[in-house]
Amino acid sequence: MSTPTPADSPLEPAPEAASRGPAAQVRAPRRGGAAWRYFGDTRAFLTAPQLLLLQVAHPVVGAGVEDHSTFRDEPWQRLFRTVSSLSTVIYGGQGAATAEARRLIEAHRTMKGVDAQGRRYHALHPEAYHWVHATLVRGPVDALRLFGRGLTAEETEEYYRDMRDVGRVWGLKGHHLPPDWASFRAYYDAMVAERLEMNQSVQDVLDELARPQKPPVRWVPAILWRPFAAVAAHYALLVTIGVLPPVLRTRLGLAWTPKQERRLRRFARLVRCLMALVPPPLRIAPALFMAYWNTHRPGTDPSTRRPLGAVV
Repeated sequence: MSTPTPADSPLEPAPEAASRGPAAQVRAPRRGGAAWRYFGDTRAFLTAPQLLLLQVAHPVVGAGVEDHSTFRDEPWQRLFRTVSSLSTVIYGGQGAATAEARRLIEAHRTMKGVDAQGRRYHALHPEAYHWVHATLVRGPVDALRLFGRGLTAEETEEYYRDMRDVGRVWGLKGHHLPPDWASFRAYYDAMVAERLEMNQSVQDVLDELARPQKPPVRWVPAILWRPFAAVAAHYALLVTIGVLPPVLRTRLGLAWTPKQERRLRRFARLVRCLMALVPPPLRIAPALFMAYWNTHRPGTDPSTRRPLGAVV
């Protein structure tokens, strides 16, 4: 298992990624590659709350979110910023991906402290940073298996190679990242079995899913939001809890019944039928739009404004 030790130093961005030529090992995803095709698939957004739950169940991430995040006060704004950042790294091209990686590392550099159990933490500890990356790697694979035909073994390996490069762009070193999908699965399962735990940030995520706040937009009146929120909360919790590894569900004290399993399968069939009508290029359109906006909105660095998916 490729788990860093406490002696590992905090991460640093990979500034050389944009200038080492076509043979560079640290590179953003390319147009048409596996990460490009699958990561931003609309169906993957359905498992986004589950990824957040997995992330904050890591003691370092959970403590950092509890002490430094605005999630409890601004869940929608936090969600949009996160999705926008990820879309930029995957679809914004090399310059934008490298710039966003630098921004993320700088934003997390001061996030450190002592958690409720008296353990010191730092948001840039490689184990915690890698775990966040690992959830993002695994999420689309699980989503496409549940809500689609799933990826073949060859597609999964190609996707993992692309996402391993994304981890390098983010500042993780090669020895932090398992070399192939089988090794990654072993690492992922060991982390779930040994490192994840219940904490206040996990409870905050579950509470927000059960009673989602109204988005901060005036054109959504509260009287219309309440019934929509009730339906959204039902299916968000159904997917989030249903896709969690069973051992983690038990550890977090989350009930899961055969009736809930049947409901999840029915919902998954409905999503598969609806998404079968959507051409593959349109399935990643929202992620492409967010990447384009994040790299071309007023005030962005002109040097990062590359065509979507460019590798230079």
